[in-house]
Amino acid sequence: MYRQGLAVGATLLLLLGLLPNARAQVLDDSTKNRYGARTTFIIREADVLRQDTVGRMIDTTLTRLPQVRYWVHDSTFYQDLGNFGTAARPLLWQPNLELGARLGRNVFDRYTRNSATIPYYDTRSPYTFFRFNQGNPYEQVFELSYTRSLKKAFNVGFAYERFGANKALAVSNTRSSQVEHSNFLLFVRYQSPNDRYHMVANLNTSRHRAVEQGGIQPLASDTLENGRTDLSKLFEYQREVVNLTNALNRDDRDEFRLTHTYRLLGRGLTVYHTFDWRRQQNKYVDTKLESPGGTPLFYPQFLVSNVATDDRTTMRQVENTVGLMGRTAAVEYRLYGRQRYLTLTDQYRQGSTEGVEVTAFNIDTLQLFVGGTAAFSYRQFAIETAGELKPSAQLDQTEYWLRGAARLGPLVGELLLNSYSPTLTQQRFSGNHYAWDNTGATAFRNTNVQQLRVSISQQLGGQYLEASGTAARIGNLVYYNQYGVPAQADSTNNQQLFIAALRHRFHVGHFYFDNQATYTAGAGEDKALRIPALVAESRIYYQGYVFKRALFGQVGMQTYFQSRWKAYNYSPSTQQFYLQDYFTIRNTPLVDVFLSADIKTLSIFLKMAYINQFLPQSGYYTTPYYTGLPRRFQFGIRWQFFN
Repeated sequence: MYRQGLAVGATLLLLLGLLPNARAQVLDDSTKNRYGARTTFIIREADVLRQDTVGRMIDTTLTRLPQVRYWVHDSTFYQDLGNFGTAARPLLWQPNLELGARLGRNVFDRYTRNSATIPYYDTRSPYTFFRFNQGNPYEQVFELSYTRSLKKAFNVGFAYERFGANKALAVSNTRSSQVEHSNFLLFVRYQSPNDRYHMVANLNTSRHRAVEQGGIQPLASDTLENGRTDLSKLFEYQREVVNLTNALNRDDRDEFRLTHTYRLLGRGLTVYHTFDWRRQQNKYVDTKLESPGGTPLFYPQFLVSNVATDDRTTMRQVENTVGLMGRTAAVEYRLYGRQRYLTLTDQYRQGSTEGVEVTAFNIDTLQLFVGGTAAFSYRQFAIETAGELKPSAQLDQTEYWLRGAARLGPLVGELLLNSYSPTLTQQRFSGNHYAWDNTGATAFRNTNVQQLRVSISQQLGGQYLEASGTAARIGNLVYYNQYGVPAQADSTNNQQLFIAALRHRFHVGHFYFDNQATYTAGAGEDKALRIPALVAESRIYYQGYVFKRALFGQVGMQTYFQSRWKAYNYSPSTQQFYLQDYFTIRNTPLVDVFLSADIKTLSIFLKMAYINQFLPQSGYYTTPYYTGLPRRFQFGIRWQFFN
């Protein structure tokens, strides 16, 4: 995988050097000063829908460069399977605002670009972005993007991304691939010369391939006298035995998205339309169902074949959204209606992977939504309301979310009311190892959420403080229970969450401190929703110029910590995380040291990850019987060309 990645990188860099206007060394001083980060702006679809076409400057800072969670497209904290690119779920509480029919296969979402949030550009010169990150001998990221404006009205570009990871468990060759991901994005932005018409569109395709190992299989030598497994003996990495040796998950996605607006009466009255077509196929294959000992230990049952598993689900969806919006200095509004047409096909093969393909069921649905936003601001006071409704003939099946927020200076209060149906996967599934039907008389009720959040953010000289408190009540939560199948929490036993979050940034001279922590109460071991009580991250670094201000650098340390908790288990055949009561993840801190530097438009970093391995133990777990990566050296470069 790495040789292919390096070859691709070298080829694209060679082509990059042949692109017109890409050879910075032939430009004179006036051109160098004219084009740069201050003349290259990012505009997103949300900005267009707010009639904000100025955009914001691109990020050229060093802060996020060595942090692995910023190497992908969702930088929130996640539980994963211990390796880069593996299945993952959000670690902290996030309310769901996506109503109606939705697939519910989300474990690879953080690695895929979201077509609704990709950056478009307004550039005065061609802009090229390149990055290459390597975690020897495991992680690798390669990305190349190029965009240019054709006069002022039209901008077009592309982005290609490839990343992956090699196996760390049960492998004699550390170059054996576990994850391979590729993504191609083509995007275009247009605005008419009179500024009345604006359009953004993109074609986004991704292919994600993940070898599933099923976690470590403890051996007899790993068992204590009381019959329990000695978890401290499972950190031999390459020498361990895993449950699955021929299992593979594929997640293929294609999407085309178009949003365009037309001003009827200036900014006060604008009509807009969004068209979104997407396809997602998830496929799980295991050609060796028995364990190395010849006994089927991993899967709960065999419903179709005891030779091989070949399960797949294909979803296709078309959405059209039409609305009106307007904006003045004090008032902003948007009203819309949306139509969604979705089809879902669930299939499996009988016998081997070459056997007869059987369609288990088909889902075909047409749904309508209405929604909008309204906001008013005056000096330091602002109020905003937003919501969406999916009506239903049965009142208890009506879905909605309604959010209201008020801001007075740095203080913000927000109320969220939410009701949504279970995902299509939670409602119905048919495969070789699991099958359920939660429709009809046994259908799940809507999940209901009431949430109040108060936050404050304040900049005081060289210090920045952000604090928030959240109280959430979750009723009728649909989750995956200890057997790996969907279940619904008792309607009389609502889960209460109390969340406190704090972030503090400050500096003393050239020393900078960035600390954040989230404390969650009410999501303990006996609950349907489980979250570590404390998740914290701390960065301490020294930054400044050297070599007569020719180089700007940072050198420091980063620490991640989460408290003990009974983490979710993972089922690769359904691609779902589910509850378990037998395995506790210890509160092991992870410490990294790094060095980052900027040399004009070139940024580099060097990092030693998990330097505290063996202090006090030889490793850590991210998911039951899935170990995190050992100590390793990481490095990377980011190069931006503005001409």
